[in-house]
Amino acid sequence: MLMGTALPPTSQTRLRPRAILLGLLLAVGLCALTPFNNAFRQATPLGGGHFPLAPFFIFFWLTLLMAGSGKLFKRSPWLNGKELLFVWLLMVLVSGIAYTGLVRTFFINLTAPFHFATPENRWTEILTPLLPANWFPRSQEAVATLYDGLPGGRRMGWAAVLQAIPWAVWLPSLVSWGLFVGLCYFVMICLVNLLSQQWLRNERMNFPLLRVPLLMEEAYSQDAMGQFLLNRFMLVGLLIPATLHLLNGLNFYFPAVPQVPTLILAGAYFPKFGLFSGFYKLKIYIYPAFIGFAFLTTRQISFSFWFFFLLGSLLFGLLAVMGYTIPAAALGITFGPTLSRPEEMQMVGAYGIFFLFIVWLARYHLTDVARKAFGLAPGTGRNIWFSTRLAAWGLLGGILVLMAWFHLLGVGWWVSGLVIGAFLMIMLVASRIITQGGLAYFTLTAAPLDGVITIFGPGIFSAAGIFIAGIVQKALFLDLRESLMPSLVHASRITQKIRQRRRMLTTISIALLLGVIVSFTAMLALCYKYGIRELGLDWASGTTLHTYENVVALIETPPETSQWVRNFALAGAGVMLLLVVGYHRFYWWPLHPIGYLTCYSSAMRILWFSFFVGWLCNALCMRYGGVALFKKIRYLFIGLIVGDFLMGGIWALVGLFSDASYQVLPS
Repeated sequence: MLMGTALPPTSQTRLRPRAILLGLLLAVGLCALTPFNNAFRQATPLGGGHFPLAPFFIFFWLTLLMAGSGKLFKRSPWLNGKELLFVWLLMVLVSGIAYTGLVRTFFINLTAPFHFATPENRWTEILTPLLPANWFPRSQEAVATLYDGLPGGRRMGWAAVLQAIPWAVWLPSLVSWGLFVGLCYFVMICLVNLLSQQWLRNERMNFPLLRVPLLMEEAYSQDAMGQFLLNRFMLVGLLIPATLHLLNGLNFYFPAVPQVPTLILAGAYFPKFGLFSGFYKLKIYIYPAFIGFAFLTTRQISFSFWFFFLLGSLLFGLLAVMGYTIPAAALGITFGPTLSRPEEMQMVGAYGIFFLFIVWLARYHLTDVARKAFGLAPGTGRNIWFSTRLAAWGLLGGILVLMAWFHLLGVGWWVSGLVIGAFLMIMLVASRIITQGGLAYFTLTAAPLDGVITIFGPGIFSAAGIFIAGIVQKALFLDLRESLMPSLVHASRITQKIRQRRRMLTTISIALLLGVIVSFTAMLALCYKYGIRELGLDWASGTTLHTYENVVALIETPPETSQWVRNFALAGAGVMLLLVVGYHRFYWWPLHPIGYLTCYSSAMRILWFSFFVGWLCNALCMRYGGVALFKKIRYLFIGLIVGDFLMGGIWALVGLFSDASYQVLPS
């Protein structure tokens, strides 16, 4: 563990109605604006990742406004530091719902069986009998208008568009899906509530993505915002991304202005065949903010991220040199968002072993949870949001209701439990990777269903089973760039010192409810006004079609799982077992297991160089200056984060009023 990186202490505080109301208003406003900004304007995403742009941009200027008004009027600020953090937290929780976390593919997912059905693909014949009642809109006219837009929709005001939407067609589907999404969110809240004590207190997990907001809150609460912002290292850090993105942003709009390259195509320096063929498409992206996050991450983790990425790329060439040329067709039918080669199926075994490692680390805590759940010990001990007993039975009850829901839709009982267990296992492991590793941008390699099919084969699924599992996975458990559960883990850290647990949980629940309702409404209105064809939703359409094509293929001709896939899954399990044993037993062990879990993620293809630079700076700092130098120079890397996100916010505002937008952060 890196010395001198403990998060600043937080004192207990109370939430006043003003903070709750402001947080809800800003959260709802983001949900209303995000689909228009992201899909129609195709501007810099307002959410995006697990350290979203718009919430931090608003939090930064709101903190400065509160601090400045307090100085100017010589009175206590309107909001205290903990309330500002809570406002930021509410925006973070709902920012993903408004786009990739839920609604980006939602309406395409619901309408694809109708709109994209052709005599050739036989979707009408194969899928129509499987469509659950009230889960899909049944009007061809309503679906066609969703893709083409209302007649004259571009000239209509938003109020007129809302009135023209065929709500009678959509409400049954939206209510059914809304209840299902709400139940999934409830299960996630219970799971985080149960594990928060283990991760926060027993394992003392590091939270690199929270470092900057918590340090800002500490400076604000101590009336030291001026010292925080005028720190000389902070100013240098701020100037680097400010200069970089000022030049590159101006170059985007005015090509005569010189630019500083932030993408280097390094693959040209490696051969297409041979030992280093895996680096043939290597790219170096320069993102100052992610260098900052990497510096603030534990050195063992930041080292493991880039080390395993390079090692994984080397494996491709090594296998080729040894004579193992494995065709991509050996993968069979998969749902993984970035899965392209059989070698990458290592992640199926690796995720499973790491999940068991998480459970093993928490074995005493989980034993205590079980005792409290059955009344063998007091069940009202220290918890984040509600009692251990309520969380345990809420989790069990929520899972049973989800299983019953799946069963009513035609999925067998034990298959329902298997699928839901795979979904939650992947979400739990991904949340650990994101929150402990400081990965603001993360993508899965293999999907939960890939693991189920690899281990048990496609034969365990009925036609209805694979169909329901596929569309639910696509809606909530596949595109984890803006997923809810990691944000809930961050919320458990932010809110652990706030005393009003009932008020806090009620506010979070209301924010999620309003976020889903407003996001559904905003995206539906946008689609009917302009038509899906005119929006920047090509990726959403393509990935949804891929899901349905794979579902139909599994229904018609389920293939046998390739031996190559099984072998690599077993190899991944073996490597992860070695890593967790070494990590747990030897203090000198240099590798962290979560680095291996990301080696084939598309996120690491973008971020590996940032983590290399951040790790190198951290290692040199601790080697030659120790904790004293680290405490000083960390402000330079905090400045990189703040500067990158401030420039991202400024160019996002410019993008709202222009035909194109300069992108500061990965999307």
